[in-house]
Amino acid sequence: NVSRYPLFCAVDADSVLQRDSLQRVAKPFLEDSSVIACGGSIRIANGCKISGGFLEKIGLPKSFLARVQIVEYLRAFLFGRMGWSPINAMLIISGAFGIFKKDAVADAGGYRTDTIGEDMELVVRLHRLYRLAGKPYRIVFVPDPICWTEAPENLKTLRTQRTRWQRGLAESLSMNIGLLFHPKGGTVGWLAFPFMVVFEWLGPLLEVTGYLFMFLLFYFDMISGYAFGAFLFVAVGFGLLLSMSALLLEEMSFHIYPRASHLFWLMVAALVENFGYRQLTSVWRLTGLLSWLFFRKGSWGVMKRNTTSK
Repeated sequence: NVSRYPLFCAVDADSVLQRDSLQRVAKPFLEDSSVIACGGSIRIANGCKISGGFLEKIGLPKSFLARVQIVEYLRAFLFGRMGWSPINAMLIISGAFGIFKKDAVADAGGYRTDTIGEDMELVVRLHRLYRLAGKPYRIVFVPDPICWTEAPENLKTLRTQRTRWQRGLAESLSMNIGLLFHPKGGTVGWLAFPFMVVFEWLGPLLEVTGYLFMFLLFYFDMISGYAFGAFLFVAVGFGLLLSMSALLLEEMSFHIYPRASHLFWLMVAALVENFGYRQLTSVWRLTGLLSWLFFRKGSWGVMKRNTTSK
């Protein structure tokens, strides 16, 4: 019974919760009264069969774009959020599936309407307000509750999504920049926030310019082919290592995808994404960063739905 902790659940209208997910995501509030927000896992519904608002059969999408996004989501949730949550430094609860303590959100001013990344901005603001006020609190992630949502299967929609995400991230961090290296910032202000600034906020700029810089050095014979090859090997190898590790963790811990062929095709997607897809998404993210920098108004765009449902 969570009646003593008035909560509200944020779920996208086009998403489907796995059975008992609400019970699982509410559990941390019962175990620890200092918990003010909790997020669950997001999985890709493309290729799955949904009937009556419930997931009936898990499958893989035929689209390569959707398959590679499954790998991306596994990296983000099983590595990123599971890593930050134990040290109370998780800065993102996906707008597709999260549960919040009403009083905490009301005291923080609720969702902002002047950002397209309102889900992340609210979480970062909660961290900032509670940290700077010295109030005990926890914002946690639990991997078991699952929300199934549909991923873009065409480049135009995917580009719109990624530029929007990057702009929302830039807005969220800039609006709460006072948390960065604040004496009361704790693990959020001194670890998670700087990490997000370098690897997520400025990451697209660093990655795209890094590729261009190394290519120009190689083109003008300023570095050898061996040096350029070593650079590509490290860049691709590190990404592949993270992706394969996420797949291994998924298989050992949750085994959501029942067939061996599913794991095989996800491994193929994890390999292929490093040769063009990752670089392309970095360019799109850089576009989102530049649009935020030069104050161009962001938009949500249109999402085309393809999931098998009844």
